[in-house]
Amino acid sequence: MNLKSFLSHLPLFQGLSDGELKTLSEIAVERPVKAGEMIFSDGERAAGLNIVAAGRVKIFKLSPNGKEQILHIMGPGEPFAEVPVFQGGNYPANAQAIEAGRVLFIPRDELLKAIRKNPALALGMLAVLSRRLREFASTIENLSLRGVPERLSAYLLYLSDLAGGVDEFDLDIKKGLIANLLGTTGESLSRILGKMTQAGIIRVDGKTITIIDRKSLADVAAARQALE
Repeated sequence: MNLKSFLSHLPLFQGLSDGELKTLSEIAVERPVKAGEMIFSDGERAAGLNIVAAGRVKIFKLSPNGKEQILHIMGPGEPFAEVPVFQGGNYPANAQAIEAGRVLFIPRDELLKAIRKNPALALGMLAVLSRRLREFASTIENLSLRGVPERLSAYLLYLSDLAGGVDEFDLDIKKGLIANLLGTTGESLSRILGKMTQAGIIRVDGKTITIIDRKSLADVAAARQALE
């Protein structure tokens, strides 16, 4: 893998010179990960910035009774654990690979040196932090103010948008992980998908979802329409 080329295509590092990208690529460590492998644990000393190079990583918290709540699913090119880069201290959540892939690690001290030399990198980091804050606000709203049908409908519309606004797309993670991400159970998720299918809003074929009635799906997401 050409690390310099990979880093140059990430929004986080836009504006850096070839020399600065070369410096980052030389200090970045590429690590293969297996499905289910822990990358770091909640409370562990934070040592640097992580970036998904291939595969996907889930960021999650565990309740005292062991219940898991997924906060984010990270895909290729997405950084995670960026807050401790500025703040220091410990990781605020767990990170685990959900499929085989690779993760880049950039040591905190070296990254801070690069940030001091180039303010453009700091602006990129702030943009990432701002986006993550909006995502957290949306997660809190979904879990506290919306019912499961609304959360699921919004998630399906989100996946459709990611795929370019198409009506047919594949679920990119297992339904159990989606249920966890939406703060519900697999049984509840399947039941609501069944109701949406019976209502003629979507069609489900394995992991493939087809949106039949986009307006109704949007109305359910906005709580303007209830599922019978």
